[in-house]
Amino acid sequence: MDTAQASAHWEHVYGSRAADQLSWHQQHPEPSLRLIQDLAPSPQASIIDVGGGTSLLVDALLSLGFTQLTVLDLSETALATARLRLAAQASEVTWIAADIRSVGLPRQAYDIWHDRAVFHFLVDAADRQRYVEQVHRSLRPGGFLILATFADNGPEQCSGLPVMRHSAESLQQVFIKPLHLRHQEHISHTTPAGVEQQFHYTIWQLQGTGTA
Repeated sequence: MDTAQASAHWEHVYGSRAADQLSWHQQHPEPSLRLIQDLAPSPQASIIDVGGGTSLLVDALLSLGFTQLTVLDLSETALATARLRLAAQASEVTWIAADIRSVGLPRQAYDIWHDRAVFHFLVDAADRQRYVEQVHRSLRPGGFLILATFADNGPEQCSGLPVMRHSAESLQQVFIKPLHLRHQEHISHTTPAGVEQQFHYTIWQLQGTGTA
């Protein structure tokens, strides 16, 4: 699916349902918030939430005093909803409406890259490689990637699209050096409709120069 098709799909998804009715909605953004707090060197840590959409994670981070936050999503509608919800605080966040596969992110800009929404939709190997290259370029040396994907016993589709389920073993075939696996855990997410979804959370640390 190219950028135009993907954008049209997600604009329809976010435009047709309330944010708190979307399957990935979390009223309390755990365990992402816990992991970020554990890893962030200070409230001035530069954090990007890839596929942040209408997630409440940015609200929680702002309330904790984090000051360098970026939210990226393909859907302008999703980002507009989040900005409206945050009101005056929205100006404290950098908002990027773009495709992570092709966006020109600043080099070595982020201490923490968080993604709970995008990577499992990359069913094409070339798209996964583009994603990895973006991480390598944009994370600072020593920085962390927090990645949540559908686990190998998770759903096979989401929002009408096929997904790729992952285990630590499958991810290690993609996130090779200079990214090193530091932590993994399984999390059960209950959707607003009451359906249980299994997620696999991993933490990776970028070593070396951090260049691609």
